[in-house]
Amino acid sequence: VKENFVMAMAAPGKIEQAVDEVRQVLRKRRKVSYSQPDNFGIQTSKGIIEQFSAITSGIFMLMVAISSVGLLIGGIGVMNIMLVSVTERTKEIGVRKAIGARRRDIVLQFLVEAATLTGSGGLIGILFGWIMAEIVKMVMPTFVPLWAPIVGFVVSVGLGVGFGLWPAWKAARLDPIEALRYE
Repeated sequence: VKENFVMAMAAPGKIEQAVDEVRQVLRKRRKVSYSQPDNFGIQTSKGIIEQFSAITSGIFMLMVAISSVGLLIGGIGVMNIMLVSVTERTKEIGVRKAIGARRRDIVLQFLVEAATLTGSGGLIGILFGWIMAEIVKMVMPTFVPLWAPIVGFVVSVGLGVGFGLWPAWKAARLDPIEALRYE
């Protein structure tokens, strides 16, 4: 199979007319009858850009899906850590409630703890990403927009708060008398 590429430039605003002319010439030269479909392909810069956009949007959606699964798994891990923390500190929670801590004080304590845990993890991830971008910059140009690390940090803290709600609520609902008896 022999492949040939023909490149033609069209005057601004005359792309459709140029495509029609090229199609007619190719159909004549290749002896394609009127009733048969084209046995060649024609690409315009607009079509190439559309293909590129479709590929990049597909890759973007794949990255979002992979990131979402990773965030879900990380969030479940944070929730388990916080549940273990509530279980290990049941007596402390009972003492705090016995001396007057309100439910919202307990909830706030555990949410701050979860946000601190995920926020510090987010900062480590941002630092790692920045170092990797600097390494890649030695080989090819890279650019990290300012919004990216900010969004990354906000998402990591939000993840901690979101997945820390149930353990915090569970800690706040503990009965102080039962919590003080807990061994």
